Amino acid sequence: MEKYDVLILGGGNAGMGVTLPTRAAGLSVAMIEARDLGGTCPNRGCTPKKVLVAAAHALHEIERADRHGITVDTPRLDWRALIEREKDMIRDIPCRLSGLMAKRGVDVIAGDAAFIGSNAISVDGRELEARNIVIATGSKPRSLAIPGSEHLKISDDVLNDPVLPRAAVFVGGGVIAFELGHVYARAGVDVTILEALPHLLGGFDADAVAQIRGESERIGIHVRTLAWVKRVDKVDGRLRVTFVADGIECAVEADRVVNCAGRVANVEGLDLGAGVIVHREGRIEIDDHLRSRSNPDVYVCGDALWNSPQLSPIATYEGGIVGRNIVDGPRHRPNYGHIPASVYTVPAVASVGLTEAKAKEQGLGVKVQVNDMKDWLSAKTYAETVAWSKVIVEETTDRIVGAHMVGHSGEELIHLFALAMKHGITAPQLSDMVYGFPTFASDVRNMM
Repeated sequence: MEKYDVLILGGGNAGMGVTLPTRAAGLSVAMIEARDLGGTCPNRGCTPKKVLVAAAHALHEIERADRHGITVDTPRLDWRALIEREKDMIRDIPCRLSGLMAKRGVDVIAGDAAFIGSNAISVDGRELEARNIVIATGSKPRSLAIPGSEHLKISDDVLNDPVLPRAAVFVGGGVIAFELGHVYARAGVDVTILEALPHLLGGFDADAVAQIRGESERIGIHVRTLAWVKRVDKVDGRLRVTFVADGIECAVEADRVVNCAGRVANVEGLDLGAGVIVHREGRIEIDDHLRSRSNPDVYVCGDALWNSPQLSPIATYEGGIVGRNIVDGPRHRPNYGHIPASVYTVPAVASVGLTEAKAKEQGLGVKVQVNDMKDWLSAKTYAETVAWSKVIVEETTDRIVGAHMVGHSGEELIHLFALAMKHGITAPQLSDMVYGFPTFASDVRNMM
């Protein structure tokens, strides 16, 4: 049996994060990946998706051209050319990451891994043993047990298909549905989002969600909450989605129906029982140091975790913590309170820290300043359709505990608030900073 100090199951952001501290400490490391090095984000997720979002931004700018005295003809998007551009931009990522792992001294093994003992795995008949094993296998789309589920596509398909549908239905009202829905809507597709829960974009501030819902509806997206999808039928070459809303059975027809009902840990084929790893329906029980509670030689990080946000920077961050715990012993814990998140709609939603509801739920005495910035000079200069912010400050300390933005380059400005929160910079101190003017950043001082 081959022996290593560390075996990493999964070659995505989380697994890559583990390799830095472990290799720096001189440990022998092998990485097992069944598909493409880099995992979902660079190959089938955020990186290719952002190429499509960039095109949607260009169409959004053209929409507002007349506000700047510019007359343009109606733009025409060549969807096939856009998909080809996206593929061209990501094509060499696995090869470059393979070179990076070789330079770092990590052995990369292609294949499907499964536990055969508490410290041992098998990869297509090859047996390996390690002092520590890291589960960093990422996530996969949650399956929907409804009649006609075989007709559903996933986000991978949207990023691959060179044919633009006339109409699309997204089942689920989360991040992927809104991001791809905005791309499609800007490209002229008739878009419907059906969410079974009463709220959209779970985890984001309710008022921020209301802002982006309004903008989504402005550009023609049909949004329904409390809409339970019952079945998908193929009728006359199209797809009919039947759902129940307000006690009434409804139907909408589309050329493409996309499953956006969330993602679950991709651990089904690992035989966790053989590794003495306790879990509940794929949710591995972990301690504060990201170790399995039942087998402390096994760590979990990235989307394979069930209780942290499924974001690629967080996966890398957690991978680094796991690597440091393997080297130093279980001393390091993740802190997610200062990590920003964005929804790359057009315009984007951005958030860091507590929502207003969470702050009040925790019993914090807070000052909440909400700003509709559409009439501010900077927003009017760029003819923004949405420019909104909410900043939440603890009354007794002036500590920023949450910030939320829609539009106004919020996906960039949110990092100023995150930096302040991480390093204890108070709201008055952030306001006292001298900013370049006129910039969106200079408006930060007036947001609090």
